[in-house]
Amino acid sequence: MIDARTQAARSSEAAAQADGSVEAVTRRLDSLPITRLHAAALAICTLGLFTDIAEVALSNALAALFLAPPHNMPRGSLSLLLASVFAGGAVGAPVFGMLGDRLGRRRALQASLALMAAGSLAAAASQGLTALTVARTVSGFAIGGFPPLVATYLAEVTPARRRGATLLICAGIGLLGGLAAIVLIQALAPGAPLGIEPWRWALILGGALAALGGILFARLPESPRWLASVGRPVEADGACRLFERAAGRMPVVVHAGPDPAPAATGAGSAGFRALFAETRQLRRTALFVGLYTLAPLATIAFPLLSAVVMVEKGFKVDQSLVFAALSMIGPPLGTLLTALVIDRLERRACLTALAAAMAALGTAFAASGTFLTLVAVGIAFNTAAATYGSILAVYATELLPTPLRASAMTCAWAGGRVAAALAPIILLPILSAYGPHAMFAVITSVLAASAALLLAGPRGLSGQAVA
Repeated sequence: MIDARTQAARSSEAAAQADGSVEAVTRRLDSLPITRLHAAALAICTLGLFTDIAEVALSNALAALFLAPPHNMPRGSLSLLLASVFAGGAVGAPVFGMLGDRLGRRRALQASLALMAAGSLAAAASQGLTALTVARTVSGFAIGGFPPLVATYLAEVTPARRRGATLLICAGIGLLGGLAAIVLIQALAPGAPLGIEPWRWALILGGALAALGGILFARLPESPRWLASVGRPVEADGACRLFERAAGRMPVVVHAGPDPAPAATGAGSAGFRALFAETRQLRRTALFVGLYTLAPLATIAFPLLSAVVMVEKGFKVDQSLVFAALSMIGPPLGTLLTALVIDRLERRACLTALAAAMAALGTAFAASGTFLTLVAVGIAFNTAAATYGSILAVYATELLPTPLRASAMTCAWAGGRVAAALAPIILLPILSAYGPHAMFAVITSVLAASAALLLAGPRGLSGQAVA
């Protein structure tokens, strides 16, 4: 005979399983307003992304510092140091994606930030080129996985009608990390507080912020959508309740019978093998690998090589540096302004329009000869490029299925890291041999290929539940 307490416990568990199903979790999360818990998740994710982008920007600062006296680092050694971050990211991104799909988004994000902190502090303490290169490789390993994991987590916990805005706000503020890192080094350049060089201070502060972000992630719930998708309905229901309490709501309890059926084991297996198990999934993964691999040949190549183009056009080095600084203004501002309207726009159409705009702006940059025109066009191109990257993340998170979202996103991101490392190797010789028109012709061809892939792909899911 089953006593009343056992019966009540079984009924309560059955209700949690019913409320923690994929369909119920999707309905419950998407019906919520933006709460303080959503705002906390956005703030912590933005802190981590800010640190991530600052770490990447430090590579440019290190290049300038180590080429000058007293370091006078050989260019070959410097190239290896700069490539170490991208190489680490290309390897690390898929690893963290697998962890995100198998162990959960929050644990993978915490692991990424912990490794980022360790790599930054090790780089700050390094006493030789080899030690610094190894430490930067470790940092890159973590840096590569963090942005796609953040996009995955935020897309899964944010109500559908605010998903695009949330991701773009995170990206827009996060982009300020690069500017902050460079400003910090310049501010500390006249002296060395406590006898520590400015670039080491930047790494120490970056490591501290990464460690803080990892600690704060422990205060956030796991993604209820991921928990439901991998067959953990009771935990999914509990995570949902945290968001509902933050909204001042209590969920409707589903009264189930005394002998509930066991929970489903999940919508599908996780890991890289599962990416190739079904034709539709393979096609979508390939679409985003292609888009992310093509994008850096335009979006990363322009800010990397535009100052070189300025020199080729006859401008002085100091003018090129002023141009590079001014062109950093547009991306954060443009991304944040786009956040105001993104959830009323179709993702694929936005991306295609931005690709066309970048092609036109690149051609105009190659043809321009006055400083003010080049600055205006450069700001516009960098703004379009940053907005393109942010919307591409929204588009990808909406179309990739929850059990495999982190793995597929990080595989695509890894392709982008490889392309980012190869972009100057491919385009700089073309610029030197044939001039800016030829280089921008290649960039235009890449953007045309991206637009063709977008038009062949599915429509986005603006305002709809994620896959």
